[in-house]
Amino acid sequence: MKKQFKLGVIGAGFMAQAIVKGAVYSDFVKAKKIIVSDISQQALDAMGQLGVVCTQNNRDVAENSEFLLFAVKPQHFSAVAESLRGVPIEKAVSIMAGVRKQTIRDALFEKKAKVARAMPNLPCSIGSGMVALDADDYSEDIDDNSFIVSLFDCSGNVISVPEEKLNAVTGISGSGPAYVYLFIDGLIRAGIRQGLSEDEAKTLAINTVSGGVDMVAHSEDKTIDELVNAVCSKGGTTIQAVESFRRDDLAGVIDRAVDACVKRAEELSR
Repeated sequence: MKKQFKLGVIGAGFMAQAIVKGAVYSDFVKAKKIIVSDISQQALDAMGQLGVVCTQNNRDVAENSEFLLFAVKPQHFSAVAESLRGVPIEKAVSIMAGVRKQTIRDALFEKKAKVARAMPNLPCSIGSGMVALDADDYSEDIDDNSFIVSLFDCSGNVISVPEEKLNAVTGISGSGPAYVYLFIDGLIRAGIRQGLSEDEAKTLAINTVSGGVDMVAHSEDKTIDELVNAVCSKGGTTIQAVESFRRDDLAGVIDRAVDACVKRAEELSR
């Protein structure tokens, strides 16, 4: 039987809002074909501004939607699943970090349910996100697979990965924007200490990071080491900073931070 809504979303947090906004603003899914639930009226009010249907009843969403997107915190999923007991769910999508597809099926008592997992990041909220997607359950249905890929494509770039790599993805792109923000903040603070105004330092830091990213993306014939060396000159200024980073083991600092993030994702997977 055809469902009233194309997409149902349980959870109306920031990431869910980003995904829904991308779908609505790109006209991929009409607002009237999306229903969202959350216990927070404030979150629903924000969703309501997009023109979607809002409710505090999870069952209403699950019973009346073709695709059901779980966008709640992993630690809240068991309670959400309990609220859906007895509702037949055929097509599910999850952006919950660390929660495996089989765990979702078991919690929903739906062994035959198709489940896709995605790991979007914060820049999806401005259409510049990165989304890693495992939609293997939908590989034999071209239309369903296309819908899921296109849903996330509305808010960023999509890369397909197997489920076993999603924890690693969490450590790199899912949580990665926070690392970039910290680096930019460090540059701003350093600039202020060197006598720049906050506005000057912020403008310089943001545009330098943005330009550096563009060069990496458009310099396919050069390695990152080659780009670093292109900025450095023997006995010059840049090499002094680069050698300072190396003495302080910047690569190791990053590796340990990512490792801590991935380990937490693995803990949530158990």
